[in-house]
Amino acid sequence: MTPPKPPSREGRVGLLGYARLFRADILSAQPARLYRAWMAEFRTPFFRSYMMNDPALVDVVLRVRPDDFPKSGRVREGLAPLLGRSVFVTNGEEWKRQRRIIDPAFAGGRLRDAFPGMLAAAQAMVDRLDDGPREMEEVASYAAADVIFRTLFSVPIDDRLAAQVFREFRDYQRTQPLLNLAALVPLPGWMPRFHRRRTLRAAQSIRAAIAALVDRRATEIAEGTAPDDLASKIMTFPDPDTGHRFSPAEMVDQVAIFFLAGHETSASAFSWGLYLLATHPEAQARVAEEGARDWDGFAFGDLSRLSFTRDVFRETLRLYPPVPMMVRQTTRPEVFRGRTAPEGAQVVLSPWHLHRHERMWDRPDEFDPQRWATAEAKESARRAYIPFSAGPRVCTGAGFGMAEGVLFLARLVGAFEVSPEGPPPVPVAHLTVRARDGIHLRLRRRSGAGQSRPR
Repeated sequence: MTPPKPPSREGRVGLLGYARLFRADILSAQPARLYRAWMAEFRTPFFRSYMMNDPALVDVVLRVRPDDFPKSGRVREGLAPLLGRSVFVTNGEEWKRQRRIIDPAFAGGRLRDAFPGMLAAAQAMVDRLDDGPREMEEVASYAAADVIFRTLFSVPIDDRLAAQVFREFRDYQRTQPLLNLAALVPLPGWMPRFHRRRTLRAAQSIRAAIAALVDRRATEIAEGTAPDDLASKIMTFPDPDTGHRFSPAEMVDQVAIFFLAGHETSASAFSWGLYLLATHPEAQARVAEEGARDWDGFAFGDLSRLSFTRDVFRETLRLYPPVPMMVRQTTRPEVFRGRTAPEGAQVVLSPWHLHRHERMWDRPDEFDPQRWATAEAKESARRAYIPFSAGPRVCTGAGFGMAEGVLFLARLVGAFEVSPEGPPPVPVAHLTVRARDGIHLRLRRRSGAGQSRPR
């Protein structure tokens, strides 16, 4: 069964037409030719945009000259209510300073230190589930949020403040498109940014709850009672160049992006992975075999035993990259494949199109985890696989996300057989690639896969 793919736009549309399509879903707003084109140029009275599918150009933007292609301020317009000045939206020296503080928290053995919290969240997820139909995006979102709170703040998701953040974020991610009007038309600073009222209310509530978590942790650090988790590491680590530490307000910005990147993207990939396994019984059987084990003694180093599950998750990230598009901008005139792009032009890098590009992948729209054992797929991945971006701005939590996705798939499918329920889901892009009406599966507990012992 071929995995669901959104229909492509037919014919040409003007700027306002694009704005309406983008607001509804950025994936189906694109023409089919982008799945085989090396580059596409889009001109408006206000800006020029260049979508890059040429691996050499993608490499220049992300790896060779990243400082010449900072993140676009137009995309920041849509995310500012929630993310403020987080590491996801900043550029230049501000971004470098933030990364110098954040990166050490995820370096070396830090992932190993965080793994017990991840394992506990996976167990709690399995214990919550029963036989019957379930909407899996909701299950995945709750479980991924639980991981973030356990590893970042050492509290489970049923902590009062953690639960508030989770509830409000469900509202936010369904109302906030990847691009709003300010991303398409340059607006003066005094003009309203046309955010939906519901979006603004949700962002304000999320940030208030995060601020309370940060304040609580700051008090624990001052009193010497704070656990040695990711939040404590980030809040106490000084910039090695300047000695600067994050203020509480700066920490709120960073926690907001940790929650977005570590919860929303993980939930997207996990739920799509479950759907792919539900519709491909042979692959599901192999994942179930890897997941049929005693999890009580499972350690970070044991993830290497889940090799097929890892290939399933890689293939899920290829077909349904959580962040479907990234936007940079030129800082000077550039020549792209013989076309001159002016300073300030938008450069769109689309994992969604790169990962399904007809010239770079064999059977690009098919689900085939075994492709990752072939030399051809490894070469395609080297040239056209960027689920976590690439270069200096590669996602800090890439290793974290891979470990979580593999663990969750093996843990749930090892305990439950999953099968499709209802019509196939339709992919759409909100903040991440989600299903328009959810992903509905039927769960049936496998024989001998009982719940964990009380702890």
